[in-house]
Amino acid sequence: MGRLLSRSRALRARMAGILSPKIRIDSVSPPAAIPGGQLTIRGSGLGSDKRRQPVVSFGGVPGRLVVSTPDRLVVTIPDSAETGSFNIRSARADSGEVPFALGRLLGTELHPVANPVVDGEGNVFTTQSGARGKKTPVSVYKIAHDGGSVSGFLSGIVNATGLVFQPDGTLLVSSRHEGTVYEVTPSGGVEIFAEGMGVATGLAIDRDENVYVGDRTGTVFKISRDRKIYVFATLEPSVAAYHMAVAPDGVLYVTAPTTSSSDAVHRIDPEGVVTVWFRGFGRPQGVAFDSADRLHVCASFRGQRGIFRLTEEGVKQTVSGQGIVGLTFTPDNNLVVATGNSVYSIPDVS
Repeated sequence: MGRLLSRSRALRARMAGILSPKIRIDSVSPPAAIPGGQLTIRGSGLGSDKRRQPVVSFGGVPGRLVVSTPDRLVVTIPDSAETGSFNIRSARADSGEVPFALGRLLGTELHPVANPVVDGEGNVFTTQSGARGKKTPVSVYKIAHDGGSVSGFLSGIVNATGLVFQPDGTLLVSSRHEGTVYEVTPSGGVEIFAEGMGVATGLAIDRDENVYVGDRTGTVFKISRDRKIYVFATLEPSVAAYHMAVAPDGVLYVTAPTTSSSDAVHRIDPEGVVTVWFRGFGRPQGVAFDSADRLHVCASFRGQRGIFRLTEEGVKQTVSGQGIVGLTFTPDNNLVVATGNSVYSIPDVS
């Protein structure tokens, strides 16, 4: 009798294992996302019941499954998600909470068209760029470093586009409508920094305080510390803007989205020689370097949308999200991400 009971218990245990398989998570990619982005989850036991798809929830809100197999799920994060974790529940198993880095909303109802910038105190600045030729009530917004408040910082610039800080704390703002770059003091005083810049979009500054201005019709201007203006390089025109970032070695990297699905990241050396550093992105926009001097690009790549890190080893997606136009890194390597109407903060995922 004892042997029969033991065998019966063993059989029930094996059957329980079959009927209640465990969900194992091997990887989640990319490591970060904003609401509306997609996560690819790999493992086992993810969708073992063919009659019923698993449910992937974010703080209790179900995401939309795009792909569902026993070893791979692709899920779209709901727009209302606020929690940096998800839960997978199938007919027979539950994964528990699985963490990932979800962007925290800093401000919305904005209109960034390029990179936001961060000042020495950690405050974020971004634009209300507006439709072509239309003057908006606020040109540049300031978001407090703790994300607690969004306030109008600057008015009067039509189609504010590119932003960059100079070492002394003054902010440069380009107007793609006027072809002018303005210099703005921390207190909000405004002066003209340079005029005649064509359709002035992207801005960048190097260690020698040379300022680069991207005229999307085909010219990159260089403005020296003594305000002398040079034609630094010429590129193919862009349908939207030039987005620019300077590497520590003084090399300028530029994206210029066109109608092509295989656009380039251009490399312009200190002598103004232009080469194609990488080709294959769809509509590449904001570019920035992280604390390890690695270049990140907002773009589409092989069916994925978000932010991609480029190194000699290749391309790796670091953030998933729709409509991302700009990014910047804080001094502690956290990421600030701008879409066409919102700004998010994402913790360091390097």
